[in-house]
Amino acid sequence: MKTKESDFAPLDPEDQSKTYAKYYRDPVPPEPAHLAMMDTPCDPLKAICPEQMNDLLNPGDLQVEVGWCNLPNGAGFIANRNVYKIVTAEMINWWFAWHPLEDLRYRIWYPPQHAGISLSPASRDRILDRSIPIPEKNWGVTHHVTEDCDCGMENIDITFQSPGDFGFDMTRWKEPYVSTFVGGFGWSSPANKSDRAIKAPSLMCHIFRQIPGGLEQRTRFWMGYRMFQGKPELMLPPGASVPLFAVQGLARHNVREFSNLGVLLPEIYAEFGGRMVV
Repeated sequence: MKTKESDFAPLDPEDQSKTYAKYYRDPVPPEPAHLAMMDTPCDPLKAICPEQMNDLLNPGDLQVEVGWCNLPNGAGFIANRNVYKIVTAEMINWWFAWHPLEDLRYRIWYPPQHAGISLSPASRDRILDRSIPIPEKNWGVTHHVTEDCDCGMENIDITFQSPGDFGFDMTRWKEPYVSTFVGGFGWSSPANKSDRAIKAPSLMCHIFRQIPGGLEQRTRFWMGYRMFQGKPELMLPPGASVPLFAVQGLARHNVREFSNLGVLLPEIYAEFGGRMVV
């Protein structure tokens, strides 16, 4: 695991000239106790399947808010929780629209493991369309990212969705149970393989809600699932399981990247004020 600035790639002159290049720096490490909660699997009987995603709209906490495991059907399950004292839902919405527009913006999020990002021309046009509200800019947009989730560099295509298309009950979509949502489905393959390599599917869900301590982020991943006709579908062959090292790797990566974002985002939002082009 790379943890020092000297371990990640230096910026080329073009990137060095960008106003936010100063944020390409050593990440803020997570709280040791938080990361340690990802050392061993949680009880799979206490985890939820994607068909139970609306339980995330209930008041209070679920049985597993930080942890990972294989579900009984072999899928990988990850839960993570962060509480931000300064980060707001508006900052989250802006960040997920702003950062995919340029490669360096994704890399500053977590330099040791975020290697790059790109969009199609149509996706870029949607994000830059001023008539589309910031929380909706990513709906239907695919981020093509390269990152290392403790298992080597992977190419991942993440298609973002509206909460309704993801499967949430929109009649329950209200404060204080939810403030905003970022999620969708992805396909990953090793970066050093050909395009014909087997691609692994996952569902990704980040729900944010207001609590007395600030803004709470509740993350869930379901590895081995895809979205099909608006519903989650398990793609694993009978008897197969997502490798435990891959589930734990993504769990630990998620703790690290969002721990750093909790410090980075208030700084960069204060400087660029919600603008898409800087």
